[in-house]
Amino acid sequence: MPDPLPTDSVGIVTPQTLHFDTPITLACDQTLESYDLVIETYGELNADATNAVLICHALSGHHHAAGYHSREDRKPGWWDSCIGPGKPIDTNRFFVVSLNNLGGCHGSTGPGSTNPQTGQPYGPDFPVITVRDWVHSQALLADRLGIECWAAVVGGSLGGMQALQWSLDYPERLRHAVTIASTPRLSAQNIAFNEVARQAITSDREFHDGRYYEHDTLPRRGLMLARMVGHITYLSDASMGEKFGRELRDQAYKFGYDAEFQVESYLRYQGERFSESFDANTYLLMTKALDYFDPAYEHDNDLAKALLRARCEFLVVSFSTDWRFTPARSEELVNAMIAARRKVSYAEIDAPWGHDAFLIPTPRYTAIFHSYMDRVAREVGA
Repeated sequence: MPDPLPTDSVGIVTPQTLHFDTPITLACDQTLESYDLVIETYGELNADATNAVLICHALSGHHHAAGYHSREDRKPGWWDSCIGPGKPIDTNRFFVVSLNNLGGCHGSTGPGSTNPQTGQPYGPDFPVITVRDWVHSQALLADRLGIECWAAVVGGSLGGMQALQWSLDYPERLRHAVTIASTPRLSAQNIAFNEVARQAITSDREFHDGRYYEHDTLPRRGLMLARMVGHITYLSDASMGEKFGRELRDQAYKFGYDAEFQVESYLRYQGERFSESFDANTYLLMTKALDYFDPAYEHDNDLAKALLRARCEFLVVSFSTDWRFTPARSEELVNAMIAARRKVSYAEIDAPWGHDAFLIPTPRYTAIFHSYMDRVAREVGA
């Protein structure tokens, strides 16, 4: 890490663990009697608590969205390009809250946590979680922090779904919802990718029906394969071609089945690294939450009808080469917002990096995001 710290960094940050003793009932009709949420905060809450922004993470995300945990950190938080002094989510103006969701594996209560009823890890006994459950827990978090209304709830991918759900479940508790590279529901193809990933995990002989903790092992190969499949969907054909092409690791074919092409080596490396840092049961939970998300389902499959509950303004952003959640899915959402007479701003960004483009600070994307959040800041006097 550079020394001194970059001037636009939030600097060294320390995660906080908040314990909740009040039971929370989930959409699956199961109840967690108590639970922990791990959060990070950046910036300062103003006197009337109107400048708070909630960051919702994507499938493999967590609470560490910006800054560094120590001077030895080689990389900042996963969305450091957008959070910090002078950045789109300007911590000189906003109080930013980022959390690890329920069911996560980075400190919040999840499958790897101890089940108080058994004294063993929850494992497969941890309840199936939905986006609505996350939003419910986030509202309880806001209560704990003294935040009655968010200036904005912001997220990319699965995080964008949470921002949308916030606008429907707690319409009076946010002024703006920012949904980036997201969708109002998964396509059959996306559900299929998630099922392949889950099958890769559950068919690993070390999975042990989700009780691998008790066997002192991990389904590394299954999780590695799941991540490889997922990672392919996050990139575009053009970006993979530009980065790897058909480049070989050596100069000649080996006529075998080891990784010979650079792209094969890259995917294996990403999968292996992920399998060492992420929990397999959490991956199953997260993909199911993706599959179940469909706000229109309870409204006769009419998304515009569902959106009639919303009171906030929206920013929707898509990316031209995102084939996981295509611009057409964002346009479907925007058209429903217009039909429901909601206030919405929309931009499709021309970017070659596929779904992962929401993490990359391209000039037009950054300018649009910055301009919108500047308006949010002015509205709340920040």
